[in-house]
Amino acid sequence: MAPAGATAAHGTPGKKPTVVLVHGAFADSSSWNGVVERPKKDGYPVVAPANPLRGYQSDADYVKSFLKSVKGPVVLAGHSYRGAVISKAAEGEPNVKALVYIAAFAPDKGESALELSNKYPGSTLGPTLNTVPFPLPDGGTGNDLYIKADKFHRQFAADVPTWVMAQRAHSRTTEIKASHAVTVSRPGAVTRVIEQAASATTGH
Repeated sequence: MAPAGATAAHGTPGKKPTVVLVHGAFADSSSWNGVVERPKKDGYPVVAPANPLRGYQSDADYVKSFLKSVKGPVVLAGHSYRGAVISKAAEGEPNVKALVYIAAFAPDKGESALELSNKYPGSTLGPTLNTVPFPLPDGGTGNDLYIKADKFHRQFAADVPTWVMAQRAHSRTTEIKASHAVTVSRPGAVTRVIEQAASATTGH
């Protein structure tokens, strides 16, 4: 099951927020392809920026800088690891009116996705990963993580429970029968959750 929680704040009456879709690890912006059309037809501006996937803080900084380029209210949706990133990126950004977590990490203040993955039982990601080094501008080395090709389908598309963080955050949740790649397999259901959060920010 892939529940998605939405926490909405108050928005500007009558003005539709821009929906910013932030893809998770092991994916790119195209993972939102099935989601973007309906909100656009319903009059919501929609953007799905590519992000670097090079670390929690640097990814959050990138998303925060992108948010500063968006005029007006924003509904920020993150998939998977990007739940932690959108939480961090939204800090101090008054234009962000709602956060939507799509099968995503929903950390408390000071927590990271890695801590949450290790804190609760059930994660199967670690043994499926392949570490690939890459050069840094300062001459050092960083590491990219990839899911091993022969384990990708089972790991990434397997149904995974994410109820614990949604319950702890007192989020509104929507349960759908889907794999972790829910943005691809069930875009209509994901879109409904995002639009519910978006409409809550405008009071409609």
